[in-house]
Amino acid sequence: MSLHRPSDQVPPGEQAGRLSGTEEIRPAARELPVATGTLACPACDAPVGPEDRPLTPREPLRCGFCAHTAAVRDFLSLGEPTRPTHVVVRISPSTRITITPRRARAPRS
Repeated sequence: MSLHRPSDQVPPGEQAGRLSGTEEIRPAARELPVATGTLACPACDAPVGPEDRPLTPREPLRCGFCAHTAAVRDFLSLGEPTRPTHVVVRISPSTRITITPRRARAPRS
């Protein structure tokens, strides 16, 4: 007894194959958050406010206190202690890493 249909009996657009098995369907995530951190100047340790747009790790960023300029990755701290300028590090499907300001959460009612 065969579990396969002969290839000449397969309707157009349908694949001939095994009838049993499992299939996992996952919705594609647009962005995957991988870490949260803060932005602080590596020279003077002052908190640095991110722009209102996503930043990439290699973009230049300037400290408003001491005028130190370096790549965003040099300002990013993923460890303790946390500072007031919280950011979220995300990876998108195009393997682009972005750093965005963390938005305040709405209070629960």
